[in-house]
Amino acid sequence: MPTNFASNANFASDNVSGASPEIVAALAAAAETSAMPYGDDEWTARVEAKFAELFEAEVAVFPVATGTAANALALAALTPPHGAIYCHPGSHAYVDECGAPEFYSGGAKMVTVGNPDGKIVADDLAALLADARPHGVHNVRPAALTLSQATEAGTAYSTDELAALAEVAHGHGMGVHMDGARFANALVHQGLNPAAATWRCGVDVLSFGATKNGALAAEAVIFFRPELAREFGEARKRGGHLLSKMRFVSAQLDAYLSDDLWLANARAANRVAARLATGLTALAGVRLVHPVEANEVFAAVPEAIIDALEGDGFGFYRMGGEGVIRLVASFNTSDTDVDAFLAAANRHADAAG
Repeated sequence: MPTNFASNANFASDNVSGASPEIVAALAAAAETSAMPYGDDEWTARVEAKFAELFEAEVAVFPVATGTAANALALAALTPPHGAIYCHPGSHAYVDECGAPEFYSGGAKMVTVGNPDGKIVADDLAALLADARPHGVHNVRPAALTLSQATEAGTAYSTDELAALAEVAHGHGMGVHMDGARFANALVHQGLNPAAATWRCGVDVLSFGATKNGALAAEAVIFFRPELAREFGEARKRGGHLLSKMRFVSAQLDAYLSDDLWLANARAANRVAARLATGLTALAGVRLVHPVEANEVFAAVPEAIIDALEGDGFGFYRMGGEGVIRLVASFNTSDTDVDAFLAAANRHADAAG
């Protein structure tokens, strides 16, 4: 899996992109004045009010600097050390966070359930939970369900799917967490408002992502049941994510939420991903591995074409099996980048016969 790419377009991740000018300007403005530390500032207060308005509910909001901290600390708020966190086997929380959910929860067990399109199905979860504690106290107690929206396969849960999963989880006394690193991308794909896509479906806590969609380093943990956040302030401090100059995280979120920048960025990324998918599937021997419902494209491509594109210096990852690549579009991925990639792919397909 190559990690260093030449100067051609880089579709390896939305983390490769820069930052929205509006967010950079907001940071510069915040740097021109003094403010009280640890979140006792006007930017953090404004962000809290904006989230309450956005989600049409009383919420408890905690800005943090990384998605790993958001997920791990949120799951720890739902899960005791002797509990179990149910997750998809491809989820970021399970695969890519170096044991952070287990660490911050004090040793909770991660239990996997899911299907190839990145989702967990309610019936599968119910079947697993039906026999979760055959030996009572000798087995971990189901405590939390974490769902990625959009998923690691680039698919999006419908509100019906979310509601069914939440009903199963709540029926077993579990909390429901949503990893929303690409929440905006899923939201604009489905044309939903934030409340309909979260707490109205039974989501208890959301890791609200901004870094992948135009921020530099800014996420927020949002509790839709504020009583679950009673000790979260201390957990965030102990975890090293109560920043002394919190206004520099909050200023990013403030700009991100202003004038629907977060949604505009997501629409731009989704549009580019759709263009990539359409162009690739026009080639002989290429097929989509998952539906394109956000800003990620998973495609099965002939090896000769993959090798040639890598040789050209285009950035992408080989994922999930021989001949499968992942392309991720960012908010600022240009049509020129897409056209160059597709032109090269067409050229190599012709050469391969």
